[in-house]
Amino acid sequence: MALKLLGRSTSINVRKVQWTLAELELDFEQEETAGDDLRTPAFLALNPNGMIPVLIDGDLVLWQSHAICRHLAMREGRTDLLPSSGAERAHVEQWMDWLASELNRAWSYAFQALVRKAPGRDDPEAVARSVAEWNRHMRMLDEQLARTGAYVVGPRFTLADVVLGLAGYRWTMTPMERPSLPAVDAWMSRLAARGPYRKYGGNGMP
Repeated sequence: MALKLLGRSTSINVRKVQWTLAELELDFEQEETAGDDLRTPAFLALNPNGMIPVLIDGDLVLWQSHAICRHLAMREGRTDLLPSSGAERAHVEQWMDWLASELNRAWSYAFQALVRKAPGRDDPEAVARSVAEWNRHMRMLDEQLARTGAYVVGPRFTLADVVLGLAGYRWTMTPMERPSLPAVDAWMSRLAARGPYRKYGGNGMP
């Protein structure tokens, strides 16, 4: 049975899964699910949170983009993308979780205000605080990349680079003041050499 992905392609979380699927060279069917579709009983039976993405893999239904990416890498035995055990895997998951818990929170207000133009996100002081926090976290990533000299956790490309690569692209695409981060810039150039990144990561959609 073919893999089925539910979610709109403009979503950064959907694109994490798309990029992972492309790295794994897996065929999939996508249903552009959004808006009112997320509140139907049929969709809520798949994900009671009413959020995308959702992956259907045979009898398995998964939500949460990072869980889906990890499942796909393990499904295909790709220990280069997600090591099977030990400190290396812990470091990959640490940086994936850092994005979900820290970096996402830092950028939320600024991105919604500056890119999405969301109603109620128009407090200039709140925008400035969010931009400052976003830049502070990106400096942390820059320091990590300067230590590794290549990818987020070391010399090899992993799932941490997929999820954070999309975050890095969003940072470069948002109209705001940004510090010079040479290690991030060099890393983004390395990612740009990958076809799946160009298709699903740096594809013009923040």
